[in-house]
Amino acid sequence: MSVKKIMAACGSGIGSSLMVRMNIEKILRDLGRDDIEVFHSTTSDAQPGSADIFVVGRDLETFVEKLDNVIALDNIVSKQELKDKLKAKFDELGESYSE
Repeated sequence: MSVKKIMAACGSGIGSSLMVRMNIEKILRDLGRDDIEVFHSTTSDAQPGSADIFVVGRDLETFVEKLDNVIALDNIVSKQELKDKLKAKFDELGESYSE
């Protein structure tokens, strides 16, 4: 699988998902991945095919439990947790990255 889109999702699609999106974009730049589109929306917009990876807060995990490739964050402001989980997901999917 080639990751082309990552969706950050929250309940309203405005606040926390935007913050997580910005953190994802920074981490992807740090990992040398400028080929992935990152966007944010509501959990109701998180549907199969709308993204290759979905990132949500742990409290919203049940809203996306039927999707593949979900990253659930215990602390949505922790860039280190996001980076670690994103790298683990890339490893799982056979995606390359650099540091």
